[in-house]
Amino acid sequence: MNRVTPWAKETFGEVAGALADAIPACLTRAHERARNGHQGVHTQTLEAYGHGLHAVQYEELAAGLEQIPGATAVRLQARTVMIVADNVIYPIRYAKTDVPVTAARLRRATGLRADLIRRHGPEPMQGELDLGLEELEEQEAHRDLVQVPPDTRLILVAYACSMDRGVMRLEWGGAELRRADRYLIWHHHEPLHIPG
Repeated sequence: MNRVTPWAKETFGEVAGALADAIPACLTRAHERARNGHQGVHTQTLEAYGHGLHAVQYEELAAGLEQIPGATAVRLQARTVMIVADNVIYPIRYAKTDVPVTAARLRRATGLRADLIRRHGPEPMQGELDLGLEELEEQEAHRDLVQVPPDTRLILVAYACSMDRGVMRLEWGGAELRRADRYLIWHHHEPLHIPG
């Protein structure tokens, strides 16, 4: 059972404890489903595990969080994500090895994840340097983001997981995306206890 921290209580209110317990259980089930799928297809690569985990992480979180009071589901890029207490809960598997969440980096600086972080994540800690040059026009944000109310904040659920070791690290919090190298710059993050 996870301890409810002051940040979690302030962020999620009365449902903080239920979320802190449900999220690790959901991602543990997602890992188990992906591992079983990999074993079922008997591939020599981990492709089935990786693709399976990506898909089932959303399914398990949606199923596990739908009973939380006030939770609502939205569809983003054909995946169901949950909004709880005006926070969109979004999973990111950031590593296949046991490394700190501060090593988390996106594969691309564009697309749904990047746009979601820019639109609903925290304000950047350091503004961009204005050299007085004409700025390039920002590309339109991903079309699915209209499903997320403008005042909704993003809570990333970042985890390190491998087929052999399962979920090794799991943290939640808020981060901005550094465009130059795609690293997540955490404004706040804290661990969630992994069952078993």
